[in-house]
Amino acid sequence: MTTTTELLKGAAELFPGEVVTSAQVRHLDLPGAGRFALITLDNGFDHTKPTTFGPQSLANLNTAIDQVEKEAAAGEITGAGITGKPFIFAVGADLKGVELLGRHEDALAIGKGGHDVFRRLSSLAVPTFAYYNGAAMGGGVEAGLHCTYRTVSASVPAFSLPEVFLGLVPGWGGCTLLPNLIGADRAVTVIIENSLNQNRQLGGGQVYDLGIADALFDAADFLERSLAWTAAVLTGEIQVVRPEVDRGAAWDEAVARGRFIADSKVHGAAPAAYRALDIIAAAKNGDLGQGFDAEDAALADLIMGGELRSGIYAFNLVQKRGKRPAGAPDKSLARPLTKVGVVGAGLMASQLALLFARRLEVPVVLTDIDQERIDKGVGYVHGEIDKLLAKGRVGADKANRLKALVSGHLDKATAFGDADFVIEAVFEEMGVKQQVFAELEAVVRPDAVLATNTSSLSVSEMAEKLEHPERVVGFHFFNPVAVLPLLEIVRGSGTDDASLATAFAVAKKLKKTAVLVKDAPAFVVNRILTRFMGEVQNVIDEGTPVEVAEKAIEPLGLPMSPLVLLELVGPAIGLHVSETLHGAFPDRFKVSENLAAVVKAGKRGFYVYPDGNPARPELDPEVAALLTQGDSVLTEDQVRARVLDAVAEEIGLMLAEHIVAEPQDIDLCLITGAGWPFHLGGITPYLDREGISERVNGKKFLAPGVASVPA
Repeated sequence: MTTTTELLKGAAELFPGEVVTSAQVRHLDLPGAGRFALITLDNGFDHTKPTTFGPQSLANLNTAIDQVEKEAAAGEITGAGITGKPFIFAVGADLKGVELLGRHEDALAIGKGGHDVFRRLSSLAVPTFAYYNGAAMGGGVEAGLHCTYRTVSASVPAFSLPEVFLGLVPGWGGCTLLPNLIGADRAVTVIIENSLNQNRQLGGGQVYDLGIADALFDAADFLERSLAWTAAVLTGEIQVVRPEVDRGAAWDEAVARGRFIADSKVHGAAPAAYRALDIIAAAKNGDLGQGFDAEDAALADLIMGGELRSGIYAFNLVQKRGKRPAGAPDKSLARPLTKVGVVGAGLMASQLALLFARRLEVPVVLTDIDQERIDKGVGYVHGEIDKLLAKGRVGADKANRLKALVSGHLDKATAFGDADFVIEAVFEEMGVKQQVFAELEAVVRPDAVLATNTSSLSVSEMAEKLEHPERVVGFHFFNPVAVLPLLEIVRGSGTDDASLATAFAVAKKLKKTAVLVKDAPAFVVNRILTRFMGEVQNVIDEGTPVEVAEKAIEPLGLPMSPLVLLELVGPAIGLHVSETLHGAFPDRFKVSENLAAVVKAGKRGFYVYPDGNPARPELDPEVAALLTQGDSVLTEDQVRARVLDAVAEEIGLMLAEHIVAEPQDIDLCLITGAGWPFHLGGITPYLDREGISERVNGKKFLAPGVASVPA
């Protein structure tokens, strides 16, 4: 039989580039409680490179447990604990190693190796303690679950089991141990609901309230207080009493709730959530060994599946490529920013003003055509800051400072004369925007950057009549501004490197994911979504029932259906973008007469929501009366094939036009700008996996092993 040491040695040979975590054992004398062994996990880097578990790291922990196990058996220690380096406990498996696995047996070895090491923490001859001193995710959380007791720091900012979000299951004990510790319903919240809600994190207080940790201590003296608490537990002074877990109907109801959440989020399109729920359901009998075996099998199957590879690919795009934008100029060319101007004071402009003030903490001035609009815009920003204050997100002093930074002025010369960066957020019409830029050029400094938040118009054309077109740059945010991370930065034909570098520097300070985009109609996200939604609209116009067209897209597991997305964007904006793209590419982008009729009638969308339930949209009878349809009715499969073929064609053309540097930038844009699911990897891995890319374009978008299992 293969030993744990042999398993991990073989896995380590597959992953020579691992950032190795050490597991150092030191001994402490606990007052009244005897000698105690404390294992500290540390990869030798500061908190910006969190501690992970690759095979060698697991082997190191295994060796440390060997030592502690001997000491416990010999009666040399009364207890053992595990904690992390400053600010970090451990954030789980090293995904870079998972990407390299090409065989099912190697994937199975990773699951089994983690289980074999961690479960030793629960089988020592003395009680074990986990001290969650900092960020803990995935395998980090699971290592602690194998311990007898747990404490958590009140300042822990990120605690989660994010595996389902990526396309895995918590496979080193999470699916089995957590429901047996805190009950199935709370476990479903952590493992399924939080993961599928964009990897929602728990804070230290929530970890304690859920019952995952037995004690909560402040960060300042967290370890000292945890050790004092440990001594009290070991001496019997403190008795840890946990609520009894309900193993009756409540367990089954929790699993059913999890399936409802999974269905509503991924519509059966990604297997991870369902595999996790199967293990949680089976864990009801309390058989941990059976549960661990099921976790091993699920891990191996999912590691060798396309969804996980797409999930890791998407994770790397957001965490790495998103922080080092392809094609961005040398950041040393960026100019400093001491004041920002915003042209317009409507909702979008006001959201921008709030963001600039919060992130840059420099004066922000709005202008508009009358004082009433300006006052309303400034009032909106002040009101949002008051909400942050009420929620405890900012203190009173900070709130007052932020509000003092945001003001308005009717006169552009007074407002923007000393601004370094001025962005317009006015009506989406070329003549209006050209006029705004002409007025700005007359009053701003020669080196001030002029930015446009246009969603589809040509930045080059906007700047062509200016004396200094080199300082005009596209700066396209996505709505809602505070939620969606993407910022499409558009280089016009005359934009110089200094202006572009300044735009990227500003984006970084705004904590946005910036992608360099060529100046072309609708840029990236709106062009793809308009082709996508346009094809759905086309099949409806031709005769396919609305519900069939909508249901056809469900297997993709998108965050919302095409027509619900249209409602969010606004039918008028959708129509305007389709008209822009029709003007540029009339053979591929049609202007729907039905959509035009909906806009003309002033409808906010195609649906109404009886009882105010957003999960149950119904076609608005007034909209249904407006629709004029043909007699060509397609099936769901036919609709889906037609829509995805159109998207694959459009992406192929965009790459040929060099709209972005690589397919990875297309995916990064869709993930961060349109909420496209991680389990799809954006869109191109899915199109490759389903054979659509080759059918439409004659080749795959991505090389083998990129978002797929290595050949």
